[in-house]
Amino acid sequence: MIPRLLAKLIVAKMADNKAIIITGPRQVGKTTLLKALVNTADKKVLWWNGDEADTRAELADPNATMLKEKIGHHELVVIDEAQRIENIGLVIKLIVDNIPAVKVLAIGSSSFELANKINEPLTGRKWEYRMFPLSTEEMILHHGERAEKRLLKHRLVYGYYPDVVTNPGSEKELLKQLSDSYLYKDILVWENVRKTDKLERLVQALAFQVGQLVSVNELAQTCGLDFHTVERYLTLLQKAFVIFSLGSFSRNLRNEIKKARKYYFYDNGIRNAVINQFGAFDSRLDKGALWENYLVSERMKLINYHNHYALQYFWRNHNKQEIDYIEEYDGRLQAYEFKWSAGKAKKFPASFLSRYQPQVAQTIHQDNYLDFVTAI
Repeated sequence: MIPRLLAKLIVAKMADNKAIIITGPRQVGKTTLLKALVNTADKKVLWWNGDEADTRAELADPNATMLKEKIGHHELVVIDEAQRIENIGLVIKLIVDNIPAVKVLAIGSSSFELANKINEPLTGRKWEYRMFPLSTEEMILHHGERAEKRLLKHRLVYGYYPDVVTNPGSEKELLKQLSDSYLYKDILVWENVRKTDKLERLVQALAFQVGQLVSVNELAQTCGLDFHTVERYLTLLQKAFVIFSLGSFSRNLRNEIKKARKYYFYDNGIRNAVINQFGAFDSRLDKGALWENYLVSERMKLINYHNHYALQYFWRNHNKQEIDYIEEYDGRLQAYEFKWSAGKAKKFPASFLSRYQPQVAQTIHQDNYLDFVTAI
């Protein structure tokens, strides 16, 4: 097993009585990670799986007495596919409040039920973490910087899903299975959305527009959907951890774009799978999009795994001047431009520099990218 950075964060929180909630895309290794941690915990463990109908039925109408009886002398309760259990937030709240000697670890492959039914009842009772496909930093720690740098172009095409990384030669087949079998599963189960050609067309349209300003009206016309349906699907795709978005940074200057969004995929391999494009990186016309999606998604992993607490944006004005990526820390800004080649650095718009005076204004390219995506 490739060591995961999230393991240290979880281990550090095992001693208190707060629940630990782990969400993230399907098949990124959440269950595998918890099994490894639980095996070293030397505690009696009770596993509940939300995919099992009898588990869902037993926990549908919970009360403290029933939960105490079911848990018995177990010291750890692990709830897999927690988002599938009705009233999961109440279940965990009752355990935390009434059985303080028991530690709860819940895993969810979507934020639907976890976000909607846990956040309110578990206020002050949980630690919540996000898990992603493998990261550049994790792979460097696993087999060294030189080996991972040599694989950079391969990662830009096939991404970092654990099965994909650990089964070289089967990347295309595995990614197609992931995109066909798991990509829409939570949306179909929970939101009464049919797997229509229009939903797939929407995801494909987003794949072709990575790093670009996205118009909901244009997406609606492209996919044959109405405006409100597209907005709903975009929300669901984000809650299912298929895509994520960056908003525009603005301090209400007249010339700044304020409401636009850019969308990215959690993994380059999934992005390429939905449009069935696995050509070698050097021969591709979308190098810039692949590079930007990789850098933004890897930076997100870094921020989450190292508790950087940064706000993430892009910037653009009506003169079409733009900055690819901005982070805000306590009101201080860091601005980054992305460029594959390490030649002449991009110039940052003078209007942005004079108005905001960022602490950092840097171009990220293939010669310096590791400092941007790792904390090693």
